[in-house]
Amino acid sequence: MGKCAGLFFSTNDSNTLDWRVRPSDDQYDQQMERWNDLADYLLDDLKKRSGYPMASWLQGSYKFGTQVRPASSGEEFDIDLGVYFRWDGDADDGVHGPKELKDFVRESLVAYADDEDNEANKVADPKPRCERLHFKPDFHIDVPCYHLDGPNDERRLATDEDAWEASDPKAIYSWWTATFSDKDIARLRRMVRYLKMWAALKFEEGRPSSILLTVVAGEAWGDMDRTVLSGDDEHFNELVRRIHERLEADGEVANPVDNDEDLNRLTDEEHAGLVDKLGELLNICERALEASTKAVSAEIWGEAFEHFFPLPEEEEEEIQKASTQALVPVVFQPQVAVEARPRKRPQHVFRGINEIGPIPKDCDIRFVLVNASSLPAGAILDWTVRNQGQEAEDLNDLGHRSGNETEVEENSAYRGTHYMDLAVRLAGAIIGRRRVPVKVTNMILPLRNPPRPDWVKLRGRR
Repeated sequence: MGKCAGLFFSTNDSNTLDWRVRPSDDQYDQQMERWNDLADYLLDDLKKRSGYPMASWLQGSYKFGTQVRPASSGEEFDIDLGVYFRWDGDADDGVHGPKELKDFVRESLVAYADDEDNEANKVADPKPRCERLHFKPDFHIDVPCYHLDGPNDERRLATDEDAWEASDPKAIYSWWTATFSDKDIARLRRMVRYLKMWAALKFEEGRPSSILLTVVAGEAWGDMDRTVLSGDDEHFNELVRRIHERLEADGEVANPVDNDEDLNRLTDEEHAGLVDKLGELLNICERALEASTKAVSAEIWGEAFEHFFPLPEEEEEEIQKASTQALVPVVFQPQVAVEARPRKRPQHVFRGINEIGPIPKDCDIRFVLVNASSLPAGAILDWTVRNQGQEAEDLNDLGHRSGNETEVEENSAYRGTHYMDLAVRLAGAIIGRRRVPVKVTNMILPLRNPPRPDWVKLRGRR
């Protein structure tokens, strides 16, 4: 078992990668309530518009159990809700064409969003294979529409080009559930979530689709000798190795239930970029597993998962131990001065060394490396914010990279204890780090000139 297996997944600790990348129970329940309500509305409204009986099918990552939270605040969860116009026979035998049915879906979504009681935000511009409805604060529902030939159990997807496209989301989900045992499925789902969060963090363009990552992960999983592996970190390393080898050799990824469909819709240039980034990820995995201590291993995993990867509590002594065992021992102990100024009362300043708090919300916080003059030549700084707690989870703001200068600025937004982590690297090796706790409460600062009580105002009225 690798040193960071418990930081990937634990049954009794929420400070894990698995916990931080997946939606909270409240977010999951909120999404379920909204898509259930939307499905009921669409089935009734689309039946009236089209004259056909209707059905729905939840699909995508929510259905597969592989949904991840948005990589940064302001992005959205994604849900896929398919609706099916039902008539016997071929898709072309219907009264309405594919574009007309897709337009029906759009019109129905617009009507749903116009009702303020539905808490919907807006309908996005049409997409080639679906319509999208946004909900406040942080998720959207994609609604593809299909023809369903019930007697033959066949489905065709309606596209914006007024064409029917072969697509059967139910069949690929059946492949997923039938191929992997209940014993394996929980860990495989975690593997897919790790892959999807890595992709969300590392690809600005040309990101591999969720279904592509799910299928290549599932097929690699079936080929792995898991009897020699222990812990999610070791399993993830082997999974990445096999996926990298497979996609480097051949970019085509056949749909496991339809060999004529290639799930890899990336351009040649985008596919080459995916293979290169998988190679970088594999290098991270191997270095992390070979690291001498848990703390150093966690820092390396952070190169892949950034602020989503948690750090162990015992990092200070371990990093110093690892540094003194290096060929050229170098140890740097960062000392960080912290200053917080409430935006409404900037004259009320909070200060601390290597920690701060309790402080109120809505403070501007400045972190300064006070012993920067002692940095070894060539040393690189890496500041990372790691938020935690219900408020940060609800707003999908679990952190971010903050910069690499000797001074950085942030702000206090959520109750709880959060961390500013500073890592110092020299020639790729970690030579020191500092975890700065930031304790934020609901404390209310007294007004600078509070109103005088009435009994004081009465003085001098004689």
